[in-house]
Amino acid sequence: MTKSDKIRWGILSTANIGMTKVTPAIQKSAHSEVVAICSRNAEQARAAADKLGIPKAYGSYEELLADPDIDAIYNPLPNHLHVELTLAANAQGKHVLCEKPIAITAEDARKLRGARTDRLILEGFMVRFHQQWLRAREIARSGEIGEVRGVRAVFTYFNTDPANVRNKADIGGGGLLDIGCYPVTGGRFFFEAEPERVVALVDRDPNFGTDRQASVIADFGQGRHLTFLVSTQLAPNQSLELLGTRGRVEIVIPYNAPADTATALLVDRGLTLDGSLARREVLPPSDQYTEMAEAFALAALGRQALPYGVEDAISSMHVLDAIFESERTGAWASVQKR
Repeated sequence: MTKSDKIRWGILSTANIGMTKVTPAIQKSAHSEVVAICSRNAEQARAAADKLGIPKAYGSYEELLADPDIDAIYNPLPNHLHVELTLAANAQGKHVLCEKPIAITAEDARKLRGARTDRLILEGFMVRFHQQWLRAREIARSGEIGEVRGVRAVFTYFNTDPANVRNKADIGGGGLLDIGCYPVTGGRFFFEAEPERVVALVDRDPNFGTDRQASVIADFGQGRHLTFLVSTQLAPNQSLELLGTRGRVEIVIPYNAPADTATALLVDRGLTLDGSLARREVLPPSDQYTEMAEAFALAALGRQALPYGVEDAISSMHVLDAIFESERTGAWASVQKR
């Protein structure tokens, strides 16, 4: 494989998710090579580079973005910096894989429409590249479980650390932006449509001001409902089910699928109420971050099309905006389409 067969990546920050999950996964992508990492602290950047075996380390975002030997940027910065640094990277001619959510509001996300269109921008929902989500959608499309009319999801964890970015309201913290975006993506992915309206019940932390718990119903029309609960202050739990007129599909570990062990789907035709006769489909180990990086790299090389881009990310933010609007008004909120 020649150098032209690989996309050369720069990692924009030493954020924990990049260090522990995404960057090592990119390094496993056959058509990717991580060549640089940066931090606002040069020593920290060098330590991170040494730990992950990355050749170059920079002490500022600007230095990394200006490196002509970098083709693509991974942006794991806090939510309020996603659009700003994605646009800065794009202006330097880099493709960008940006951590989710792409922005804090749809208005912020719409700024990405001004980006160069000859460079890719992808919101990093790795779940859409894992075989378990693809297989679940394949089953739904096949008609085996009938007409899918419900998607039901839970995603919770417990974190009350005041220093954690997830607990800082002014930079986009809170449960809906951090993890509520996954059920929103799930509804859009499996219904293959956009919701028309949403209604939400939200509880905010009295000290942080962040949404620490939210229950949401999203109406996709034609009798199709997404319902989900997310929380940053409940015991860790995650689930995702597709509910059809003749059965259901459950993704056993839907969001944080382990990279090194098999995963499973349950296909339940409702033969028993306890699900004991459900069919269990076991899928081989797969690093969903590597699958995403490889799809991104191949698209950047012009080998295949990328199924998601800026407009998809903006659509997701419109749903999240509507959820916050419903919290504000205490009523149903329409989801904007543009």
